[in-house]
Amino acid sequence: MKIFRTRAELREFVASEKKAGRSIGLVPTMGFLHAGHFALIDMACTLADTVIVSVFVNPTQFGPNEDLDKYPRSFEADCRNSEAHGAVAVFAPTPETMYDRDFSVWVSEEKLSKVLCGKTRPIHFRGVCTVVAKLFHLAQPDVACFGQKDAQQALIIQKMVRDLDFPVRIVVVPIVREHDGLALSSRNKYLSAGERAAAPVIHRVLTAIAEALRQHGMAASSTLLEAGKLELEKAGGVIDYLEMRDADTLDMADSSARKILLAAAVKFGTTRLIDNEIVVPASQTESSQTNKR
Repeated sequence: MKIFRTRAELREFVASEKKAGRSIGLVPTMGFLHAGHFALIDMACTLADTVIVSVFVNPTQFGPNEDLDKYPRSFEADCRNSEAHGAVAVFAPTPETMYDRDFSVWVSEEKLSKVLCGKTRPIHFRGVCTVVAKLFHLAQPDVACFGQKDAQQALIIQKMVRDLDFPVRIVVVPIVREHDGLALSSRNKYLSAGERAAAPVIHRVLTAIAEALRQHGMAASSTLLEAGKLELEKAGGVIDYLEMRDADTLDMADSSARKILLAAAVKFGTTRLIDNEIVVPASQTESSQTNKR
């Protein structure tokens, strides 16, 4: 396993791999890797010759009162697990290495980042876009893998790649879950035993609403959301949002939406968890079948 700490080291390695004709896969992470991250690495290894995992807790995507200082870290285990899943290199810069002291240029997305997580985390996606753009320039990947759990982030990165002409293919990998449906997240570590027992209600609420939409379409969407919010609150959750958005545009979903992103952000204790389901509502399924006939 090669470990690179500086931008120059990574650039030199990438140049040698490109010269040898090998394709590059990139898996950007903030470390404390779990099975969800391993699925990203596994996917990247099927799509590229050389897979690089970045391990960097990016300070620019954290707000003033968020968990930057206590974000869990497990660097040695991250390196071992990355290698075990087929990655050949880890890029692990410090903030001082990644950002020059007088750094002042940002990459901002101006539409998709204004809703859902962007409402309560207004600088988050500016930090995400900026660090991912830097990683793309440094690693020069042919393909980069992101998780569906961060659905809004994945859409924003795809938009950035399209609008700014990055020559990289973005692959979004399905959510990996615990046995009880809780989406894997590094922040699950923060949950107390009681909070951990309650947290799978997020997935239960999302799947129940998703099934209703598949069966009956958008007719009762507001009722479904209100019932879901009551169930989340009854379980002790503090809701940031539970919303139906157009899965392609993140506009509020209506009957014209081809696919719906059913998304939730809920706090249990001090831990904010996100999850989502992609749904093709009944009206769109029927329309598709009619068109085929």
